[in-house]
Amino acid sequence: MTGEFSPNVVVLDYGSGNVHSAVKALEAAGATVELTGNRARALEADGLVVPGVGAFSAVMEQLNKNRIAEIIDRRLAGGRKVLGICVGMQVLFEHGVERGIDTEGLGEWPGAVTELDSPVLPHMGWNTVEAPEQSVLFAGLHDERFYFVHSYAAQHWTLEATHPLPEPRVTWSEHGTRFIAAVENGPLSATQFHPEKSGEAGIRLLRNWIGTLTTD
Repeated sequence: MTGEFSPNVVVLDYGSGNVHSAVKALEAAGATVELTGNRARALEADGLVVPGVGAFSAVMEQLNKNRIAEIIDRRLAGGRKVLGICVGMQVLFEHGVERGIDTEGLGEWPGAVTELDSPVLPHMGWNTVEAPEQSVLFAGLHDERFYFVHSYAAQHWTLEATHPLPEPRVTWSEHGTRFIAAVENGPLSATQFHPEKSGEAGIRLLRNWIGTLTTD
């Protein structure tokens, strides 16, 4: 993107752990990146990235403490782009069930995040995905692998298109059972895998997302 407009992206710093790799990957993809917990900056940025590592309940505790749901809702109401990564995707669903603890999520999408039905957990390493042909995130990436580290995931999708938003684009993967690997739903997108740990394919996916920030 040399010589072109470089969108400003805020990576939300709310105590979720090491997020510096996400900052570096977004910079490599062409964004001007700021790691901050400042609410005004998170609201004003061209794009907002919500990372998440660890337990669903712990991430939700931090999100609630910092009133992040309000920031996400206000951005989405204005059609401003948000990208969730890993547990930052999981918390967008209604609730998560982890080690017997049922925790309320942000409720942007219906459904639950539950443990994968697999003899080997966590699901750690590179895996293929099944992206819809019309996907923007996966444009030019339909044969690539991405890096996953998780034991829980959303395994069902029930949300239908709501006018004037386009039909949600849902990408799937499989580890013992099929699960949702990514979602593109109007201004809200998310990936279960870590694009910042997925090499050049991850950089290209982030570049695809950043490209949508200049089309508003």
